Amino acid sequence: MTAASLYPRLEPLLTQVAKPVQYIGGEVNSVSKPFAEAEVSWALMYPDAYEVGQPNQGLAILYEILNETGWLVAERTFSIWPDLAALMRTAGVPQFTWENHLPVRAFDLLGVSFSTELGYTNLLEALDLSGIALHSADRGEDEPIVIAGGHAAFNPEPIADFIDAAVLGDGEQAAMAVSKIVRDWKAEHRPGGRQGLLLRLATSGVAYVPSLYEVSYTESGELAAVAPLLAEVPSRVAKHTLMELDNWPYPSKPIVPLAETVHERYSVEIFRGCTRGCRFCQAGMITRPVRERNIQTVGAMVAGGIAATGLDEVGLLSLSSADHSEIGPITTELADRYADSFVSLSLPSTRVDAFNIDLADVLSRNGRRSGLTFAPEGGSERLRKVINKMVSEEDLINTVAAAFSKGWRQVKLYFMCGLPTETDEDVLAIADMAARVIEAGRRAAGTKDVRCTISIGGFVPKAHTPFQWVAQLDPETVDRRLRLLKEKVREDRRYGRAISVRYHDGKPGQIEGLLSRGDRRVGKVIEAVWRDGGKLDGWSEHFSYERWTAAAEQELAPLGLDLDWYTTRERRHREVLPWDHLDAGLDREWLWQDYEDALGEASVEDCRWAGCYNCGVCPELGTEIQIGPTGRSLLPLNVIR
Repeated sequence: MTAASLYPRLEPLLTQVAKPVQYIGGEVNSVSKPFAEAEVSWALMYPDAYEVGQPNQGLAILYEILNETGWLVAERTFSIWPDLAALMRTAGVPQFTWENHLPVRAFDLLGVSFSTELGYTNLLEALDLSGIALHSADRGEDEPIVIAGGHAAFNPEPIADFIDAAVLGDGEQAAMAVSKIVRDWKAEHRPGGRQGLLLRLATSGVAYVPSLYEVSYTESGELAAVAPLLAEVPSRVAKHTLMELDNWPYPSKPIVPLAETVHERYSVEIFRGCTRGCRFCQAGMITRPVRERNIQTVGAMVAGGIAATGLDEVGLLSLSSADHSEIGPITTELADRYADSFVSLSLPSTRVDAFNIDLADVLSRNGRRSGLTFAPEGGSERLRKVINKMVSEEDLINTVAAAFSKGWRQVKLYFMCGLPTETDEDVLAIADMAARVIEAGRRAAGTKDVRCTISIGGFVPKAHTPFQWVAQLDPETVDRRLRLLKEKVREDRRYGRAISVRYHDGKPGQIEGLLSRGDRRVGKVIEAVWRDGGKLDGWSEHFSYERWTAAAEQELAPLGLDLDWYTTRERRHREVLPWDHLDAGLDREWLWQDYEDALGEASVEDCRWAGCYNCGVCPELGTEIQIGPTGRSLLPLNVIR
């Protein structure tokens, strides 16, 4: 297929919008391949603004892997801000890609990576701007196959009407498998048309195709079953797990943006997966098992990434980076290598009980000490037992005191409000903890010039976690508890001025809860919100709680359901959940037992060190934990000056 650039029609519109530079493309390391020569073409979308989507690690990895393959082409697209979107509709300019400003509708596949459910309305906006039929059932033979991926695709039922397929889990090998299926189908002159291709994707097991499954409900409104319509379609679809991460050192040449983005660093994923067992954490549950990159791979990626981008900050990423079995040698040897250079190293994700102040000293040799961040999550010891976040207040105070004694002056603490079994007292305990942090900091530093920032988010129950059955706390109670907390901090004359509290109200969290555990009936709510102007719901200035509640009332009431039914209702043990047919490897009964352990305030150790707890992932999916230490080093050491 040929496609002409839309840029001559787009360029005159850019003079009339904010931040036009974000739409022009041409960034360092972007790839422009001949579109007409490709056997299979991908438009990769992160459904949010460029400044949020461009740094996304998953998008960067798939972009590089696909474009390294000669017969494939992949270009990027992002959500268009409302000012430009309005002009594009008036001028008849459709959704475009950033590399060559080609119409998204011209591509074989539109791959959409969802990190959060609040991006669902952005998908509908992009489909409409692209001229792609909103509902998969209405799409013609010349329209792209729309495939969802990312963490929020582990329950794709709320967007089942709008996507053609969903890929669960790691995308590297899955994207190549999808590409080969599409190439073979095209080479065979498209047997069975669009439906023939979707059937191939489903029967191969590479993707979940919602249209090939029938959903039934009980008289009370609960799900009765999600069953395949054809015998050859699998009853359960399993996630993809990439093993041997050292063989996949991506991204090696990430794009350097021209416009400002939320992160401007070269990120290296030092391991994937987490088995700490935090019961609220969907990311930790669905990415099991732990698979580490070894120290030599990490070192090579850092060196190559800096050379390819010229960026001066390197982030060593994972769900809990300080848990890497070789984190000491990695940080020490990287710090030695880049001593006295322009390069700074950071561990964006750390745990109190895994964090080592000596490690922090190594990472800040160049004098950059912007502050330390920890995530106790629960305000009281009791609540931390419930969520399996085994961090004692004593551990935190000792760690913070050691940090302040070595020159740090600021610490940020992350918490959640609305956790299962939480009381007012649990939330107010956050203020007491922060006061102790300031007290210990002043004593250790010998000065009053220390600060603590409390950042609080609302807890949202997620699919494939032990808390998938719980009743979500209503937003009114969340807001009341956060007000009480802020008042307690403000009233403390000794420490109040040294503590700042940042939080969002509970309303966006309730909508996220609707979407995270919703079924196909919620799709009508999403569509109604979008048709009423809803988009960019992850941005506070665009989010409208009233719009969502009105749409929920309009679409759910005729079904005998409401917003609370999806959010604040406790699920029964044997209730069929919308994602039960989607296999993250986790045994359902193990999740339920872990939920009961939570209610009993019983902890579960990390299986990396304490042995298997029979969560089901490794035997179910044929995977295994892959960790060091390897005993290797970054030698020969080339010190960069």
